[in-house]
Amino acid sequence: MKYPVEIACIIDDDDMYITLLTKVIDLKKLAKNLLIFKNGQEALDYFIKVFQNIEEAVIPEVILLDLNMPIMNGWELLNKLAEYNFPALKKSTIYIVSSSINPIDLERSKEFNLVHDFIIKPISPSELTTIFEVNVA
Repeated sequence: MKYPVEIACIIDDDDMYITLLTKVIDLKKLAKNLLIFKNGQEALDYFIKVFQNIEEAVIPEVILLDLNMPIMNGWELLNKLAEYNFPALKKSTIYIVSSSINPIDLERSKEFNLVHDFIIKPISPSELTTIFEVNVA
């Protein structure tokens, strides 16, 4: 079976949301593999590790990033990723998926070249399908 996306990534601390998203991704067969991180620090540690050995790096094509998380939030992660300037991340499409309806957050997200779009939770199955199918090369 051909999946629209080989590897996707969810960075979010809400277990119920992760479970729901994972089920939709599985049911709709949107991604073959799924990486899940509970906060920005876990994700950053992963990216630093895999980008040190880029030949074997497992780089997600789609990243769904929450903003409000413990330890390292989404903004802090985006700042760190911009600092490190990982060229391989240009192959990833990052979507901020947040419950924030603050227009300031939406405007701030536009400051990051890595961010493709800002989506307000809850994300619908049709939005999710569109996101994954847009990334088909």
